Amino acid sequence: MTRVKKNQAPKLEVQLLREGIVESVHQVEATVCDSRGRVLLVAGNCETSTFIRSALKPFQALAVITTGTLARYNLSDKDLAIICSSHRGTIEQARQVFNILWHADVEPTALQCPISEGRRSALEHNCSGKHAGMLAVCQHRNWPLNTYTHRSNPVQQLILQKVAELLGMPGEEFISARDDCGVPTYSMQLRQMAYLYAQLASGKSLDLERIVRAMTYHPAMVAGNGAFDTELMRLMEGEIVSKSGAEGIQCIARVGEGMGLAIKVADGAKRAKYAIAIHLLKQMGWMSPTVAETLAEKFMKLGEYKRLQSIGELVML
Repeated sequence: MTRVKKNQAPKLEVQLLREGIVESVHQVEATVCDSRGRVLLVAGNCETSTFIRSALKPFQALAVITTGTLARYNLSDKDLAIICSSHRGTIEQARQVFNILWHADVEPTALQCPISEGRRSALEHNCSGKHAGMLAVCQHRNWPLNTYTHRSNPVQQLILQKVAELLGMPGEEFISARDDCGVPTYSMQLRQMAYLYAQLASGKSLDLERIVRAMTYHPAMVAGNGAFDTELMRLMEGEIVSKSGAEGIQCIARVGEGMGLAIKVADGAKRAKYAIAIHLLKQMGWMSPTVAETLAEKFMKLGEYKRLQSIGELVML
């Protein structure tokens, strides 16, 4: 691969082909870091900043573990997986969220995530697991329940502290904004996202290791049958941990090797991030051609006349 001296390289492209003719094009940037924060591979600019969105959830879940909330309420790895999830609101998933609240003696009406269109309860919202985890922490620590989504609430300050510690920077330097579900999310460089995921899968932290185990042992809780994160982790059988975020964010780590990949699609297209993820995982040797083909059949072939094509490679710094 071509060596470059700067922090950037040519961007990647995903093309939508209709009967072999290019109809749409998506621009993509991606970065790979190790658990020491070193940038190993890049496409685009590794210092591009954007909101991490739901790819932050495994690190928001640290609050549940480090405060002893998980142990006090006897919550399981399956509960932890739904706390890390962007789920589909199935009956099984909503019941798992309810299980967290029931053990913590918190009423479902305390959830402040929206009720999605066509749904009957906030339990069915795709972020309800994360919210239930935050409520459980507040209940355990006697922190206010009615303001748990506010940046000033101790549970949000604790989450910010944990993320800041992992990135080795002061919490006050983070730019925050309100996510669609109502809690804070943070703007980060792609290299910082990749670094977080490299640490998640490095095996150096027992707390992070438990989060990885929960997500990889219960992939159907993390997204849902047929969803990219679930199908990828299921096929990789514990070798990969994966979490999607809105607006074209996809973060993936190779378990036990301390390497993290962060992807951002410029126009936020979901279909493009999945195509690029499959392309890059195959390029880096993180998945076999057989697994790549299985995923490509589902996430890159959009119909009889349409398919996705990924162009470009990560390059070494």
